[in-house]
Amino acid sequence: MAFQYPVAVPGVSVVNFLRLALKSLRGTDVPVVQFRKLLREKMQLLKVDDAFVNRYLNEGFSGGEKKRNEILQLAVLQPEFAILDETDSGLDIDAVRIVANAVNTMRGPDIGFLIITHYSRILNYVEPDVVHVLVDGRIVRSGGPELAHELEQRGYDWVVQEVLSQKEG
Repeated sequence: MAFQYPVAVPGVSVVNFLRLALKSLRGTDVPVVQFRKLLREKMQLLKVDDAFVNRYLNEGFSGGEKKRNEILQLAVLQPEFAILDETDSGLDIDAVRIVANAVNTMRGPDIGFLIITHYSRILNYVEPDVVHVLVDGRIVRSGGPELAHELEQRGYDWVVQEVLSQKEG
């Protein structure tokens, strides 16, 4: 799960965190050479330099660096399902493209993504299969990518009004 506001972990470098997380996930140690090769491949995908992974986990990271770090974690750990909670929040347009490109690269039958967002900006780069609108914690409307575009044009008020009308009727 990628959080809207990832927590800093002073004293634990990104590279050590990723290696230990991968070891825990696989149940066995990953040889250093194999791990470094995997890490470099994923770092290139996200345009992350060597100095980045030697920093302490999220300590002093900008919003964009935190998001890149979370996507780097996804790329290395390769979960079956990823929940990205407002991953586009606070990112500049270049960082949104980089994150979206990484999601598109990882996308496939072996991993599912749930992207939670209030803005359709990231959806300009990651085309959703399904869009759901939640009101008070309930899915009140579902559709394809066209629903995201309609929400961008019309806002959320029309959906909220529909929900209120259904409750009254």
